[in-house]
Amino acid sequence: QVQLVESGGGLVQPEGSLRLSCTASGNYFSIYIMGWYRQAPGKQRELVAHISGDGTTYYADSVKGRFTISRDNAKNMVYLEMNRLTPEDTAIYYCNQYPPNARYWGQGTQVTVSS
Repeated sequence: QVQLVESGGGLVQPEGSLRLSCTASGNYFSIYIMGWYRQAPGKQRELVAHISGDGTTYYADSVKGRFTISRDNAKNMVYLEMNRLTPEDTAIYYCNQYPPNARYWGQGTQVTVSS
């Protein structure tokens, strides 16, 4: 059984930065592609970025150049460094495998970008 716990969200001003963390329990973490997803109020959950076990990354166009996904396989951790945040980035952020496994959605961490 895999458990994913997100942290690091908060309230930040436009153009600010945040670093999100995801702690994963379970074995064989390094073989999975891990992703960050977000769900804004009234919108569907969307993929933000994903990273393979060997570090290959993908970013949604809306965050390319501003967000950086990384992972530490030894610690079973995935990170999302978010820079130049805008109000449009306001959402609950989740980590999960890519493609996502419905059994593994956690509580997420709220990111609010507002002045």
